[in-house]
Amino acid sequence: MPARSIWGVTPREHIEAECARRGRDAVVADCLALLDGAEDPALVLSLAGPGARKYVDGREHTDTYWFRVWALRGLLWNWDTKATTPVCRALTDEAWRVREMAAKVVARHLVGEATGRVADLREDPVPRVRQAAHRALVRLTAAGA
Repeated sequence: MPARSIWGVTPREHIEAECARRGRDAVVADCLALLDGAEDPALVLSLAGPGARKYVDGREHTDTYWFRVWALRGLLWNWDTKATTPVCRALTDEAWRVREMAAKVVARHLVGEATGRVADLREDPVPRVRQAAHRALVRLTAAGA
């Protein structure tokens, strides 16, 4: 059974509920906006849930890379090919958690355009990123993507 989050549903269930409530295209658009630097509090809360409340308190935060992680997690469970280029860019993000989640998106949705960048991540200094890149490459290769 999948692990429940602090708001009582898995991230997948939360994203699926957002898609049912607002539409798949709207959720993809919101994910892409967050990846592009949007810091809209309603947008952050809709994708990340109550755990993101600290980021919408009006204070300055240095760890807003989480917005990009949450955006990618949204794309993990609600994919659209228009996200291909932004996901490929995220594979070179300065934050390792963003690179890791981008590799997971590549693996799940077989984003063949990302093969070269994912291959480069096999040399990432962070073990979790290297592992996610390895899994993505195995899936891409097996699928002939």
